[in-house]
Amino acid sequence: MKRIFTYRIPVEFENNTLLSFLKAEYYSSPIIRHLKQTENGILLNGNWARVGDILHEDDILTITLLETSSSDNIVPVPLPLDIVYEDEDLMVINKPSNMPIHPSQNNYDNTLANAVAYYFGQQGISFVYRCINRLDRDTTGLLILAKHMYSASLLSDMVKNRSIHREYMAIADGNVDDEGMIEAPIARVESSTIEREVNFVDGDFARTYYNCLKKENGYSLVSLKLETGRTHQIRVHMKYIGHALLGDFLYNPDYTFINRQALHSYRLTFIHPLTRELLTFTAPLPPDMSRLFT
Repeated sequence: MKRIFTYRIPVEFENNTLLSFLKAEYYSSPIIRHLKQTENGILLNGNWARVGDILHEDDILTITLLETSSSDNIVPVPLPLDIVYEDEDLMVINKPSNMPIHPSQNNYDNTLANAVAYYFGQQGISFVYRCINRLDRDTTGLLILAKHMYSASLLSDMVKNRSIHREYMAIADGNVDDEGMIEAPIARVESSTIEREVNFVDGDFARTYYNCLKKENGYSLVSLKLETGRTHQIRVHMKYIGHALLGDFLYNPDYTFINRQALHSYRLTFIHPLTRELLTFTAPLPPDMSRLFT
């Protein structure tokens, strides 16, 4: 993967070091080390440059980010890959159900990583797999992949700063209130490595906002926004208020009309980390959820 960035140095960096400019552009220390080790990774006015070199107004800085290796132990597999958006820096994917994000001992060749490895392998492009926001195996919908180390660093900081806004849709048991806020701390169930619960003693702060969009057949279609991003937060919070998600084998195991938790990452909104363009993407409800509201 190769990406070239060109900067014209503004007046405020007159007599400052090249390193200070890179830091101002949020190049991390590992990325700067990588650039130093890349032939022509840092050029100032067309010439090889050191990070300690002094800048002047209207200098032209050219950064070449080159990654020649691909993620180890990810087998390319021709799996469904619904690409909603792609540019030189990132991809937005609409993930299907029954697809884990990352390979694991029991999921070696059926993951999103395998599908992405195949996609880039067919193009002869090296690619390090960097998934920015996680979804459970059976949660459908939108997520972001970074296409190089710089966009990955910027996007990861955006996640930490909560500047990537996600909206989910879920189908819950019963008639959910028109709107509300759930504030209840979440912790891992002591006897389980997977299950979470509301725990006011040991739990981490968690807050979820919801709006009920439709009520039909004893179910509710709910829109949800997270202020925090705890594991299984929506699933645990909805169970806590007495409206567990349909099909949720952990938190609502008696419901069988849908074979996964009825949860979908519906909308993503964020500022592109490099172009600064406002981006908004939506993915319609998948058929197994939409059919429950006929």
